Amino acid sequence: MMAGQQPIIVLKEGTERSRGKGAQFNNIAAAKAVAEAVRSTLGPKGMDKMLVDSMGDVVITNDGATILKEIDIEHPAAKMVVEVAKTQDNECGDGTTSAVVMAGELLKKAEDLIEQNVHPTVIANGYRLAATEAIKILNGLGVKVNPKDAKMLNNIATTAMTGKSVGAHKKYLADVAVMAVLAVAEKRGASYVVDIDNVKVEKKHGGSVKDTELIEGIILDKERVHPRMPSFVKNGKIALIDSALEIKKTEVDAKIQITDPSQLQAFLDEEERTLKKKVELIKKSGANVVFCQKGVDDLVQHYLAKENIFTIRRVKKSDMEKLAKATSAKLVTNLDDLKKTDLGTAGMVEERKIADSDMTFVTGCKDAKAVSILIRGATEHVIDESERALHDALKVTAVAIEDGKAIPGGGSAEIEMSLGLTKYGSKVGGREQLAIEAFAKATEIIPWTLAENAGLDSINVLIKLRSEHEGKKKKAAGIDVSTGNVRDMAKQNIIEPLRVKTQAIESATDVANMILRIDDVIAAKKGMGGPPPGAGGMPGGMGGMPGMDM
Repeated sequence: MMAGQQPIIVLKEGTERSRGKGAQFNNIAAAKAVAEAVRSTLGPKGMDKMLVDSMGDVVITNDGATILKEIDIEHPAAKMVVEVAKTQDNECGDGTTSAVVMAGELLKKAEDLIEQNVHPTVIANGYRLAATEAIKILNGLGVKVNPKDAKMLNNIATTAMTGKSVGAHKKYLADVAVMAVLAVAEKRGASYVVDIDNVKVEKKHGGSVKDTELIEGIILDKERVHPRMPSFVKNGKIALIDSALEIKKTEVDAKIQITDPSQLQAFLDEEERTLKKKVELIKKSGANVVFCQKGVDDLVQHYLAKENIFTIRRVKKSDMEKLAKATSAKLVTNLDDLKKTDLGTAGMVEERKIADSDMTFVTGCKDAKAVSILIRGATEHVIDESERALHDALKVTAVAIEDGKAIPGGGSAEIEMSLGLTKYGSKVGGREQLAIEAFAKATEIIPWTLAENAGLDSINVLIKLRSEHEGKKKKAAGIDVSTGNVRDMAKQNIIEPLRVKTQAIESATDVANMILRIDDVIAAKKGMGGPPPGAGGMPGGMGGMPGMDM
């Protein structure tokens, strides 16, 4: 910028700036690159990615959210697309790849419109209208889910795991997931609330995926504190203690001076008496199992072992909360308050050797509101992928129970949206119609990619799908990727929770609109930060000594 031939420097030296269409196309290209990176993982025939980090750790997965989380992404617009996958994973557990691919396609269609001089704000308005209408169309396609219909919940869980590397065991794992979710589902009024954090997942390699089991209770990756304690306790009376079974340290600095050997003995005796009293309080309550959140003194361990009380120390807070839900025990902070009514019950508390470590199983809990799943598998990578598949299955089952609505999969919903939005666009008219029609075309990327990843001819598949939906009014018609034919997805038991689709549409639209509205990118030069003024650095914020190698 010139004023009286004198250049005015507004931005710091080294700042990069891109403006107008250049900035928009750059951002769109970055978002499209992210979508392209995960696109080949979509659907039952999707491929896996092997990710190796700087430490050499390997992750093998086709879970969109995991892939994008593991990749170190630099571009700011690309990071926004990664957030879509994270949100989708937190909200629904499934549909992460679909949401990202959808966002990429919306931006690709917008790029064509920007080149035709349609203003980005007009496109954003059109996309917002289209997303609202798309969600209405999806709600119209939704079918009711009965929380007691285990078969339907099983189908939803199986659909979420299709295409994962544990596909061969998906029916078995779906059973485990559904039983776990039904165990922790709580009815509140007319609706259900499911917190899948109440399902504890433990992993131990060895055996096969088929050895994965649901434990109606809690598994702790811990062993008893003393070998003389019983290795199992039938009809466990469980005390959950949130204070250390050790001599309490004083809050302030204190020093004890001992001048006489007899005083030392008296001091040690008093210490022992204090510790012994803690064990007596536990015994008096009738507890035969103790889970302690903090440390247990060696002497206390000895006395507890003498009383045959099974004890575990340093149990995580989250595990203590799950134990309370599973056994109906109350968390006790002060030992003096421990009463018989605070104790929980379990049919069996036992230590088992799993693979190369001892684990404690708390089983036989009546009406356990927290359960555990022990995942087994031949290698660490198999177990990790099984855990991701199970997480998806648990989350979609929970979402289906909470919302009470599901929708056919296989690309059927996307074709219905595409056809519905095309009609809606002509009603809206104006320049927004162009954006709504672009949105309608963009939704077809899902069936297109499903067909492409299965090695089918995408154009033929889309033509078949359209004729079934438009001509024969078959709303649930989707792609059977194993044969390439178009079939009724509801009859094929390919169903997903409604929220998976609606969340994907909302997130993809939000991020596409946000990226479209950016017309100026001002990026500070890297490494120019330095400490703030007055933070002990050199003048100018470089923070180093002159002549030092920065």
